[in-house]
Amino acid sequence: MLRPAGLWRLCRRPWAARVPAENLGRREVTSGVSPRGSTSPRTLNIFDRDLKRKQKNWAARQPEPTKFDYLKEEVGSRIADRVYDIPRNFPLALDLGCGRGYIAQYLNKETIGKFFQADIAENALKNSSETEIPTVSVLADEEFLPFKENTFDLVVSSLSLHWVNDLPRALEQIHYILKPDGVFIGAMFGGDTLYELRCSLQLAETEREGGFSPHISPFTAVNDLGHLLGRAGFNTLTVDTDEIQVNYPGMFELMEDLQGMGESNCAWNRKALLHRDTMLAAAAVYREMYRNEDGSVPATYQIYYMIGWKYHESQARPAERGSATVSFGELGKINNLMPPGKKSQ
Repeated sequence: MLRPAGLWRLCRRPWAARVPAENLGRREVTSGVSPRGSTSPRTLNIFDRDLKRKQKNWAARQPEPTKFDYLKEEVGSRIADRVYDIPRNFPLALDLGCGRGYIAQYLNKETIGKFFQADIAENALKNSSETEIPTVSVLADEEFLPFKENTFDLVVSSLSLHWVNDLPRALEQIHYILKPDGVFIGAMFGGDTLYELRCSLQLAETEREGGFSPHISPFTAVNDLGHLLGRAGFNTLTVDTDEIQVNYPGMFELMEDLQGMGESNCAWNRKALLHRDTMLAAAAVYREMYRNEDGSVPATYQIYYMIGWKYHESQARPAERGSATVSFGELGKINNLMPPGKKSQ
C-alpha cells in the first residue's frame, strides 16, 4: 500500500467516537522532565536524548503532523485492543511516551477513568488528539518518571521505549509505579525494522566511500525482552512479534516520513552527513533489490508487543513442584477414568 494514503485497518473493537471540544475531559498540565543531558550512572549512553526531544518537537510543529501518524496510530489501536482484552476497568492509567495521544483516541471512559499522558516533547502534548477520557499532560522523560510507588492500575507505551538509554531501569520504574495486580502493555520497534533501508545504505556507502557507518539506530532483540521484564519484577509475561509493511514511492519518501514521525536516528555514533552520490546510489540499490511490481518500495516495521503484571496474592500461580497427582505416562489411560458419555472420540 502506498504512502501517504495510510495503513490498512484491521477488524477490531469499536473505539470511542471523536467528541466536540466542549465535551472533552478536563486537561491538566504538569511537568516532570529530567535535567538536560542527565543519564543513569550505570547505563550506556547510546542515544542523545536532547536531540530526540528536539526531533519530536519539530515533528509535532509541522503544519500537517497527522500526515505522518499512520504507523503510530495503527500500533496505538493494537495496544488499545490488548487493553480491551482485559475484562476490567482501570481508574487511573498512564501512557508513557504518548506522542500526540495515539492510544487514548481508541479507548473510552468506560474502560479508563483518568489518563495521564507523559512525553518528552511539549509540542506533542500541546497538539494531542481529542479523547473523551479526562487527561493530565505530563512533560516527563521516560528514563526519569516523576510518579510515586503503586500509583497506576495500567501503564501503556507505544513506540517510545526503543529510544531509552537504560531500558532495564525504565521497566523497573514502570513496575514501581504500578499498583499490585496492575498491568503494563507496551510496543516497541524490533531488530528487523527497516532492514531494507539499512542494507541499501550499507551497500551504497561501502561501494562509494569504502566503509559504512550505522544509520539505523540499534534495537532490542526479542529474546531479551522476556528476561528484562522478569528482571524488572513482572510476572505472567507475554511477548509476541508482528510486522507491518508500508509501501513508499521511493527511499527518499520513506526518509521524509521517518523525519515527520520524529523517528530520525539520534544515536551518538551516527554519521552527520551522507554524500549526495551515496544517497542516490542507496536509493538505486533499494529499488533494485526490493522494488514491488507497481514500482513502489516496501519498508518493514517489526513490532514487539509485551504484557507484564505486577504481583498480587490474588493472581493465579503455578502449583509447587512435585504436587501433581497424575504423571504424563498415565495420560493415555484418561479415557478409562471418565464416564462413558464423556470419553474422547
